[in-house]
Amino acid sequence: MERNGFANFLLGLGVGVGIGMLFAPKSGGETRELIKSKAGEGKDFIKQRATEIKDTAGDLVEKGKDMIGKQKDSLADAVAAGKQAYREAMAPEPPVEPSAQ
Repeated sequence: MERNGFANFLLGLGVGVGIGMLFAPKSGGETRELIKSKAGEGKDFIKQRATEIKDTAGDLVEKGKDMIGKQKDSLADAVAAGKQAYREAMAPEPPVEPSAQ
């Protein structure tokens, strides 16, 4: 659920509680217990979502670290290959021996 969706959820929860209190056929004590119960459910939901988001973020960080490591290795290999090609290109050519005729 994206951030805007979560805000809409909380808004809907608040409106629902408000309407429920207006039309509740229960006594004040029962209504307070109901509100406590629903607030506890909301609290549990938020804790669960926070844990899920934390786990997802941790997974993404690990994947990012792996990708960076792979790119670093590829870049190091490319630099080494470039250096080797440069050395070979700049190395003096051995003298050519005249052929024996």
